[in-house]
Amino acid sequence: MTEELERILTRVQKPARYTGGEYNQIVKDLRDVDLRVAFCFPDTYEIGMSNLGLQILYGAINEEPGIWCERCFAPWGDMEEELRRAKLPLYALESGDPVGEFDALAFSLGYEMAYTSVLNMLDLAGLPVKSADRPGLTPLVFAGGTSCINPEPMADFIDLFVLGEGEELDLEVLRLLRRAKSEGWDKAGFLRAAADIPGVYVPSLYEPEYNPDGTMRAFRPKDGAPERVRKRIIEDLDSAYYPTHAIVPSTEIVHDRVVLEVMRGCVRGCRFCQAGFAYRPVRRHSTEFLLKAAREALESSGYEEITLSSLSTSDFKGLPELADGLLEWCEPRKISLSLPSLRADNFSMGLMERVQRVRKTGLTFAPEAGSQRLRDVINKNVTEEDLLNSCRVAFEGGWNTLKLYFMLGLPTETDEDVAAIAELAEKVLRTWREYSTNKARGVRITVSTSMFVPKPHTPFQWEEQVGIEEYLRRVRLLKDSIKSRSITYNWHEPHVSLIEAVLSRGDRRTGGVIERVWRDGGKLDSWSDYFSFERWMAAIEAAGLDAGFYANRVRGDDEIFPWDVIDIGVTKGYLARERRAAYQGVITPDCRAKCMGCGANSLLQRSGCDE
Repeated sequence: MTEELERILTRVQKPARYTGGEYNQIVKDLRDVDLRVAFCFPDTYEIGMSNLGLQILYGAINEEPGIWCERCFAPWGDMEEELRRAKLPLYALESGDPVGEFDALAFSLGYEMAYTSVLNMLDLAGLPVKSADRPGLTPLVFAGGTSCINPEPMADFIDLFVLGEGEELDLEVLRLLRRAKSEGWDKAGFLRAAADIPGVYVPSLYEPEYNPDGTMRAFRPKDGAPERVRKRIIEDLDSAYYPTHAIVPSTEIVHDRVVLEVMRGCVRGCRFCQAGFAYRPVRRHSTEFLLKAAREALESSGYEEITLSSLSTSDFKGLPELADGLLEWCEPRKISLSLPSLRADNFSMGLMERVQRVRKTGLTFAPEAGSQRLRDVINKNVTEEDLLNSCRVAFEGGWNTLKLYFMLGLPTETDEDVAAIAELAEKVLRTWREYSTNKARGVRITVSTSMFVPKPHTPFQWEEQVGIEEYLRRVRLLKDSIKSRSITYNWHEPHVSLIEAVLSRGDRRTGGVIERVWRDGGKLDSWSDYFSFERWMAAIEAAGLDAGFYANRVRGDDEIFPWDVIDIGVTKGYLARERRAAYQGVITPDCRAKCMGCGANSLLQRSGCDE
């Protein structure tokens, strides 16, 4: 660390974000390295270091001889200001070297509101933000993550996208880059070769065409690029790299604990949930693998809490056995076990007893909709009886803090559905009054609502998002419907959700909006400290676009989408059938009851997902 940087760190909030040197970080001898990679997370250190995917890919890449992967996070505003004033470039934590001098910058794009931070990090690294303005082979700028299943809004800035799970795919790209670097390839030749790797999307090899009304006419591949790019998955999770010696942060982060991924994918098929479709098919770690990995991770880190992670942890086969095996080792050491992502239809007394044996934490359930009719529309497969039974079990076990999450603006939602949220919360309160074993402490029931955002590759990708004023009207209706002071109501501001919808279903033309917002000072847009709705709307208008075109209209049945070039395994025909089922109020059973032929099993060499 330079003297100048040391002086800067005395003037910023949380300097530990920028120092590196953490326990279990990986440092290599540069004499043994011929390819350097900066894993760039376009959010703060606290958010990025809580991301299990970062820890997995950081470790997997560093297992490759000759390749050194280091970390870089978006600086907070005070640190950015200091770096720019001192004319210091963005640097990697492990070495302190400028990331603009690395061979590759790999961005993790898990959510759309991080897009402006990608451009800001490129600029801080001293690099042009547009791919076309970076003619050299290196540094290669590539990206992966959930939001990349619609890569088009960021197509002008990213050289290539890696689609799906990256443990193997990232290394294939980096090995090809190493070969290209050693053999003196140019960038165009490398990108064309990279496009032949399954799971790699090179936007410069595709040309979008639009109809006069602004909808997509076609997507033309060039130079022999594949018509569609299919995502990659890891079929056998137990055989893949897992970070049992993960980096221990030097400052507090959002999820300051060991995170144990038990499975990928989800059996449920909620029609609004992008992750539930993007990560199909379901694959599981074995209980034996998880017990061994958990013990190693806890021993190597010193953490006193472990959480089990997946899209629906309580659906993991063998969860009681896993929890018992973990607690047998954790309980004598005063290490607590937490289980997020619990479902209201399979929360049992036995599960509750396991969760609270070391330390009792709050409980969260996500009914998503207040009425059974609307829960059937979204295929939530949770009944009011399920929820109230789970609440009874919790209250009998001594819990008195409960959070309930819902969405407003779901397709077909009526005022009666909105009022049903308040009615359901009242029934939960009555359940506490009837069954609580700890009434002296009172009860805290929190109802939270967010604005529905239609997402690509879901049955609701055709749907409209309600307008801001209509969302706020429904917020007021719900607020007025909640009468008890024991029920707290929180709602998310809708302006970020509108921009998220524009970017989520955006095409290549929205790249100009992202660049304009960044040039006008946009960054860290998932933080209220920095998000400016006016700045986004001004940029949309300046680009000659209409936010309502992307967010607030129903798509035609046969409309071509910007993301149709990406194949996630689940077919568009299946999503359309699920959309029709939603309007008919028909429930689709989960994968354990019956395979509905979504198409995701075609990604597997073996027959069938882990159900």
